[in-house]
Amino acid sequence: MLTALLAPFLAAVAGVGIVIQQGLNANLRVALGSAAWAGLVSYGVGLACMGLLALALRDPLPAWAAAARVPWWAWSGGAFGALFIGLAIVLVPVLGAGTFMALLVAGQMLASVAFDHFGWMGLAQRHLDGPRCLGVALLIGGVILIRR
Repeated sequence: MLTALLAPFLAAVAGVGIVIQQGLNANLRVALGSAAWAGLVSYGVGLACMGLLALALRDPLPAWAAAARVPWWAWSGGAFGALFIGLAIVLVPVLGAGTFMALLVAGQMLASVAFDHFGWMGLAQRHLDGPRCLGVALLIGGVILIRR
């Protein structure tokens, strides 16, 4: 189980990784001359890494019966990932990494507080209160300052 200190640190490391990924993918787009092919390469490498992780963890293959019970919409996560990768490949060179990431985080924050508030997709309901609203407002203020 992750400790209270390790989990936030790892989340921050994941954030750094996303910025690095976007820079690498933007460079790959230029080198390959195609955002689509750069995204495909990114996903291919990611797929290989996840396969190696599953092997290293010795995770058993999921049962087909369990996979068949999964709702159709639960399989669409990769499509949203592809949308993110594709847009990032195109927009990071236009907006810059800082502005892109600030807008990305702002969009994530707005969506996440809505998902929390309404308990969408089976998430635990966490109502939107004053401190959360202030946090969202400060985040949006940060986006405005970074875009300058």
